[in-house]
Amino acid sequence: MWVTTATIEAVALVALVVVLGPVLGLFDLRWWMITPLVLLDATYVAVVPAWRYRVHRWEVTETAVYTQTGWWSRERRVAPMSRIQTVDWNQGPVERLFGLANVTVTTASAAGALSVAGLDRRTAEQLVAELTEKADAVAGDAT
Repeated sequence: MWVTTATIEAVALVALVVVLGPVLGLFDLRWWMITPLVLLDATYVAVVPAWRYRVHRWEVTETAVYTQTGWWSRERRVAPMSRIQTVDWNQGPVERLFGLANVTVTTASAAGALSVAGLDRRTAEQLVAELTEKADAVAGDAT
């Protein structure tokens, strides 16, 4: 999924430069102008999905949800079950293509929701059900 998304982004960027550059009169398009962009995009497609896979992590315990994200700097977040307000899953077009889904855990935190991306759809549905059950079992008002 991440490779496909990165490829779509890279192709869109090249298409944007190829179409908008000459149309807006910014420059006369030459092949040597596109080559560095294509090489940069190819590097992006080769590196970014693997990097995301190595960095992004999540875990659910009896007491909390843990996530880890980040590119240059890592962010680790913990959402205690007592702070969970809603648990949702969604699918964009690329996720649907691969049978994947994303789970979003909304808490009372000012830092915003925790997200777990690229889960198998069945796993995402089970995670939503599990977190909903666990959060409901904890006393408190999630504030």
